[in-house]
Amino acid sequence: MTNFTPQRSFKKPEDSGRRFVRGRVDRGPRCDERIRVPEVRVIGPAGEQLGVMDTREALALAKSHGLNLVEVAAMSMPPVCKIVDYGKHRYLEAKKTKGHVKPNAAKYKELKFRPNVDVGDYSTKIRQGVEFLQKGMKLKLTLMFRGREMAHQEIGHEVVLRAIDDLQQFGVLETPPKLSGRIITATLSPRAARLAGPTAL
Repeated sequence: MTNFTPQRSFKKPEDSGRRFVRGRVDRGPRCDERIRVPEVRVIGPAGEQLGVMDTREALALAKSHGLNLVEVAAMSMPPVCKIVDYGKHRYLEAKKTKGHVKPNAAKYKELKFRPNVDVGDYSTKIRQGVEFLQKGMKLKLTLMFRGREMAHQEIGHEVVLRAIDDLQQFGVLETPPKLSGRIITATLSPRAARLAGPTAL
């Protein structure tokens, strides 16, 4: 007698009408039919205040101008909406956000030295440092000791102090030389009144 094992039939679950998307995409401010509140305060295409009106009426008005009804202040009571071109609105908002970030970004450049740096390499680094300071950038001087070099820390300090002295016409010492582990660091800020010009080193 042969044993018969019925095969399981896997039924495809019925579509419930819901669609699951991996990771929610930022769709920006609510626009047009996505605005579900009964009434909104409306700002017209030219920036004029149109007052509180029924959301459907505001949407019809936006469409009559060939524009969108975009929610610009969701937490207000009622929410504030503006009649604008949605694509242009998002572009301007993104541009405005980038504009706020740039001024706060600290512009630092780093010059790295060794205790036994040769004359040519040292002069090149000082020229680079002058250029950075003339461009309005802060300058970080870094000197690292390796192995037995730690036994002669005074040599490293002399190199950093010499660099600070050679750059003092173009930069103001902000953080004095400080030894942390095997690294000496110091920072200079550009002199605001110093104008860019030829450098003779």
